[in-house]
Amino acid sequence: MEALGRIGKATVDVLGVLLDSDGPRWGLEIIKLTGRPSGSVYPLLERLERAGWVTSHWDDDSDRRGPRRRMYVLTAEGATEARRVRARAAAKPGWRPAAAPS
Repeated sequence: MEALGRIGKATVDVLGVLLDSDGPRWGLEIIKLTGRPSGSVYPLLERLERAGWVTSHWDDDSDRRGPRRRMYVLTAEGATEARRVRARAAAKPGWRPAAAPS
């Protein structure tokens, strides 16, 4: 697994969504849940995937209308690292997880 490099608040938010998920999440769903713009989330997901923290695949739901969705899920090692990252972030004064937009 590669080192991720700089880990900012947006990274912590994206990792938190993936960590708290029961299964894979698609990009737009992660954007909505974090309140972060697509220009932040998609490059982060790409970086996380290159680092080996996340894997992705195309949704195979042929009954669903609309464009195919790219699904993202943490790897086992990525989940371990995500928990460490979130614990470090939570230890910082004034830290709050991203709230899903209403």
